[in-house]
Amino acid sequence: MKYEFSKGTLAIVPNENSSLVYEDDERYLIEEKPLKIMEDSCKYYGSTYHGRKDCAKEILGADYKVPIILEDYNRIIALPTASPNSNDCAWLSLHRIHHFLKVDAVNTRVVFDNGKDIILPISYRSLENQISRASRLDCIMRNRKIKED
Repeated sequence: MKYEFSKGTLAIVPNENSSLVYEDDERYLIEEKPLKIMEDSCKYYGSTYHGRKDCAKEILGADYKVPIILEDYNRIIALPTASPNSNDCAWLSLHRIHHFLKVDAVNTRVVFDNGKDIILPISYRSLENQISRASRLDCIMRNRKIKED
């Protein structure tokens, strides 16, 4: 099964050589790693992963773990929890995160806007930084669109 990140996606979590995809009411096992799903999703929305990543790097002035704008109209923005090349990297949908809670020094519970939650191997502080970075990217892009209109 091929999968594209969409506005219904909550998270894509690594699971050995596959991915667990969490959506509103479903959970899928996809036989591809999260990064491959992200690359395919970028192509689906008319760009490349590297193009989206390079643009985010330039806009944010950041070099690593940058969020990706997958689709502009619906503001689908995904943020990585680790280096995208890492086997531990999950991808979260920025606008689906309701809140997050510290579990311990290296794990954080992410609660989504539909009440579902998952525990991920990322510190509270690191996730806070990733969400802040993704929110900044979203804000910059929204401000650019306002100026164009």
